[in-house]
Amino acid sequence: MAEEIDPKNEKWLPTPLDTYAEWQAKQDIPVITGFFIPDINAAELSYWDLKGGPATFVMLEGTGGTNDAYICEIPPGGQLKPQRHMYEEMVYITQGHGATTVWQRDGRKHSFEWGPGSLFAMPLNADYQHFNSSGSEAVRYYAVTNCCFVMNLFHSVDYVFNSDYAFTDRFDAEGDDYFSGDGEIFGRLFMTTNFVPDTLTLGLADYSERGKGSTNMKFDLAGNTMGAHISEFPVGTYKKCHRHGPGAHVVILSGQGYSNLWLDGTEPQRVDWKPGSVLVPPDRWFHQHFNSGATPARYLALRWNNWRYRFMKPQSRAHETFISIKEGGSQVEFEDEDPAIHKDFEAAMKKVGAKCAMGDYHPFCSEKEAAKAG
Repeated sequence: MAEEIDPKNEKWLPTPLDTYAEWQAKQDIPVITGFFIPDINAAELSYWDLKGGPATFVMLEGTGGTNDAYICEIPPGGQLKPQRHMYEEMVYITQGHGATTVWQRDGRKHSFEWGPGSLFAMPLNADYQHFNSSGSEAVRYYAVTNCCFVMNLFHSVDYVFNSDYAFTDRFDAEGDDYFSGDGEIFGRLFMTTNFVPDTLTLGLADYSERGKGSTNMKFDLAGNTMGAHISEFPVGTYKKCHRHGPGAHVVILSGQGYSNLWLDGTEPQRVDWKPGSVLVPPDRWFHQHFNSGATPARYLALRWNNWRYRFMKPQSRAHETFISIKEGGSQVEFEDEDPAIHKDFEAAMKKVGAKCAMGDYHPFCSEKEAAKAG
């Protein structure tokens, strides 16, 4: 076992074992690091024997060890190897058309079709297999899992991939509508479902707490403890700044824009995004998303925790992203942000021949001042 020195007392200490890191290294595929991916569909892949197709791990800094991700491809007319595992997995299809078959041990098989923009989660420890239905176009998908957490929790690779326990409460093989795409709405913007056919066209609910014209839908997928949500904001607007814990994979679905990310007390870092980009804000970093394009901007966040199941839920309001910092939450209201942020946004809009649409909604909007001047 390797050792390290404690800098405070210079005593030799054993280095903790990391079962996931050891397993990952043996997979012999690339690993994408940092906190931003420009384009999922342009990422370089290499053959992953476990899946039976080209893939790369995604270990972005913002995950904080709570979750991990990978990008995988299914060749034209091909299929991946059957899978079964004791960790949760959410899948977002970035290109191509195909189908997935799911079953419990020797039970009846269920199949459903998907295409670009589809979102679904694999039932925990059920058997499944992905197929490409096109003979000319490759399928590519982005998957977020909690494999790193589960593997290090049990520190047993054999248990993770070879357990026989069937979670029939999560996936009833006798049912017919598990992947029908029908969801149940709770309250204003909370949905329980196992399959979203098209994240690009799904109807969203008002969520103006996060910015002018903002809409949202939050998901409980396949009874997982991980969660997801879709958010959209109109042309000429941007979201309120906020911060939260690690593990939110923000996948851009539509629109053009940029995000600023910074640790309190440091200069913001800007990333420009488009459909297919991914960013993961590091733990407790402030971040803010701006629509600087000519169409509404929509993104999908695949993350740690969901709205339905209480799992490692923070007890402090400091983690509530829609509550103002002034009230103990983690959101910066527009009137409290640095005026330079809005000035930069207006400059970005002018570059594309558009105008800021914040108007009376934002205290620093020049359009508002121009209207007052007559």
